[in-house]
Amino acid sequence: MVKREKSLMRQLIEERGIKDIAGVQALVKELTARFIQEAMDAELDEELGYSKYDYKNKQTDNSRNGSYKKTVSSSQGDIELTVPRDRNGDYEPQIVKKHQMDISDIEDKIIFLYSQGTSTRDIEKTMQEMYGIEVDATRVSKITDKLLPMIREWQNRPLESVYAMVMLDAIHYKVREEGVVVKKAVYIAIGTDLEGKKDVLGLWVGAIESSKYWLGVLNGLKNRGVQDILIISVDGLTGFSEAIAVAYPQTEVQRCIIHQIRSSTRYVSYKDVKAFTAVLKPIYKAPTEESALEALGELERTWGAKYPAAIRSWREHWDELSTMFKYPEQIRRIIYTTNAIENFNRQLRKVTKTKSAFVSDDALLKQLYLVTMHVTDKWTMPIKDWGSILMHLMIYFGDRVNVRL
Repeated sequence: MVKREKSLMRQLIEERGIKDIAGVQALVKELTARFIQEAMDAELDEELGYSKYDYKNKQTDNSRNGSYKKTVSSSQGDIELTVPRDRNGDYEPQIVKKHQMDISDIEDKIIFLYSQGTSTRDIEKTMQEMYGIEVDATRVSKITDKLLPMIREWQNRPLESVYAMVMLDAIHYKVREEGVVVKKAVYIAIGTDLEGKKDVLGLWVGAIESSKYWLGVLNGLKNRGVQDILIISVDGLTGFSEAIAVAYPQTEVQRCIIHQIRSSTRYVSYKDVKAFTAVLKPIYKAPTEESALEALGELERTWGAKYPAAIRSWREHWDELSTMFKYPEQIRRIIYTTNAIENFNRQLRKVTKTKSAFVSDDALLKQLYLVTMHVTDKWTMPIKDWGSILMHLMIYFGDRVNVRL
């Protein structure tokens, strides 16, 4: 069964009052049965060419003809399925074949292959050669579409009221839209809560990156319960700070130093980049803002005449580049770059790199969601030295950090 977001599972457990491992196992078994049931219903939809009750699109003399009960063994124990039938007897179930009584791990196979970036053609070939199951691209799409309600639920799940840090970034993909390949941005927010644990707060597929869309993302976080964010780390997108100020006026903004270095060295000749960055490094490695400004002055004296635009970019954005200097090293190394989100983006690209273009926004979102579930499943421990970090945050932000020690 596809893993759902951990807080969502906790929510189901709490709603049902589950207190022991047996109850958890029963819940997983129920969700497994539900997924297989929906997959078989999707198979019959494909066989008949129309969805249940969608009689306007019916173009066959065949139709649904009730169902029958079938008990199969699975990795979660025995599961009772309701197998749909068609009137002409043409429908041959593929996800669970007619005489198949053991489906251990079959429910994971197609979704797992899809999550690894396997093409629908290769999924079709693998399922046939290894498991004797016939699926085509349309059926793979229908089966993986069963993820979409889970994704919507995950995207709209309630969040913590306060986050210590949030990192915002976007990654770009090509998607087919009305027969034309267009560039889309996937907006990503990763938050660190007051217990020091990271989580992906959301993934949003939208038009090419803009501050207006980011304002919508931030307002969406507010609507899901995020009342306050102490520090946000961002890249250098124009208008980003204004969007944050509208949604979270008290939040401090740290512009990513790595993005700033890349941006400023665009003005520098390739032969001078190494020497330029050597003089640049003491700025962001400085122990205090005062010494950082002295280092910036040295950079200007050394290279200002030759590369004034590069120096000017540091001066113009200094308020947001220097936020980190008020904090100790443990906090500074978390917020001064968006490395955490860049690392996450690399995990996404590792799976999606073989795709020249996705067939739709939903196809892109399904794959990114599956990778996200896999990656965040390992994010179980708080950030190193979180106790010390939290104490500093409590001093800096006072009543905005409401935790019980």
